[in-house]
Amino acid sequence: MPNQKRIRSNAGWNARMGRTQGAARNGPVLLAGLLRRGRCGRALQVTLCAMCISHASVFASSQTSPFKFLQNPGPYSVGMKVVNQYDRSRTYSANARSRTTAGDKTRPLQTLIWYPSRKSPVRPMTVGDYVRLADTEMHFDAPDEKENRWRTLLKTSLDIPLWAVQDAPVAKERYPVLIYAPSDSSVSWENADLREFLASHGYVVLASPSMGASTRDMTDDLDGINAQARDISFLITYAQTLPNTDLSEVAVMSWSLGGSASLFAAARDRRIDALVSMDGSMRYYPGLVKMAGDVHPETMTIPLLFFTAGDPNVLEDIDRFHDGPPAYMVGPNVLNAWIHGDLLTVNMLGAAHAEFSSMFQRRESAKRFAENQVADYGREDANTNYAWVALYTLKFLDTYLKHDASAKAFLEKTPAENGVPRHFMGMRFRPAEKLSPPPVR
Repeated sequence: MPNQKRIRSNAGWNARMGRTQGAARNGPVLLAGLLRRGRCGRALQVTLCAMCISHASVFASSQTSPFKFLQNPGPYSVGMKVVNQYDRSRTYSANARSRTTAGDKTRPLQTLIWYPSRKSPVRPMTVGDYVRLADTEMHFDAPDEKENRWRTLLKTSLDIPLWAVQDAPVAKERYPVLIYAPSDSSVSWENADLREFLASHGYVVLASPSMGASTRDMTDDLDGINAQARDISFLITYAQTLPNTDLSEVAVMSWSLGGSASLFAAARDRRIDALVSMDGSMRYYPGLVKMAGDVHPETMTIPLLFFTAGDPNVLEDIDRFHDGPPAYMVGPNVLNAWIHGDLLTVNMLGAAHAEFSSMFQRRESAKRFAENQVADYGREDANTNYAWVALYTLKFLDTYLKHDASAKAFLEKTPAENGVPRHFMGMRFRPAEKLSPPPVR
């Protein structure tokens, strides 16, 4: 059993693993409630984005974070464009917190696009420039600063420059497409550093906020996950209209709750060629996968890169539910079932769940970092973890989307052979089994 300090700081873990006694008695109906009890204020700190912006006031007084992205940019300059658009195939209920422009009742999707660009003399975007995008996330022509708590949470980081230049001229080539699925109720730019890094290496990356079917806040149920999965497919279709995209090569990346949505999308959209999941919820809530009815990991043939967090209290406490685990946790293990597609599982031994997001790291106070801390891995270790996650993501995408032999050779080496410091990473690769041909009749 973890010590009492660990139990208190891991409220999200406790809820998910049954240490909250009412969970077992009430079952799946408490899913949304459990997800909102995480130590970061809303969703589960490990499986789902525990730090969504709508419930982040519990630690709004954060200190300056020493987060630093340690990777260098690739050969391309990076541009970023904002496209305010609607999915008019879906209705969307407007209310005080999720209203759309001019009374439009269709689903608003503020779409961010990172892309390889030509050099521009314009200054790069800052953290503050990204923060301001949340003002118009839902109501494009009517900024609402009061609903944007990121202004407070990232107030000490607003002037930090990143790499992308907004509306920079597009490079005249075509590049593979990446769709990013954010964590529970989060903003599309929660991992802007990683998005910019991949764009600098020749990818076009698109993302929209994580929203429920009819609310700004994601609902942690099938309706919410299905809505985000449809957003992913909508963005792929939109990417076809861009002059710099190669739709023959498409991958979806995700963190936390976005992992389930990316899996659902890949099961239904044959345009998706690969998945990258950073501690995704598909691992922790296989029951939701089972409930979907049409999502079958055992039949998936695309490659999957899955990063896990290093917190030891992951799955071993499932038996602590007094009346058995709730339905959303009961189902075949997605990673075990992934036998017909290549599976690369990377365990970041010292990483807490929140450390898979650059913006969440920037907003994390020293006190909160200490509460989330895995063993004695410190702040500099968190920077190192994030940098290696970025590099392994790039090499995986280069292998399966660009068919780069040197990237494949990189993945075939041990972490130590690639220069990963000791005790930072564990890695396992399981090649795809061939599908058996149907019996001859």
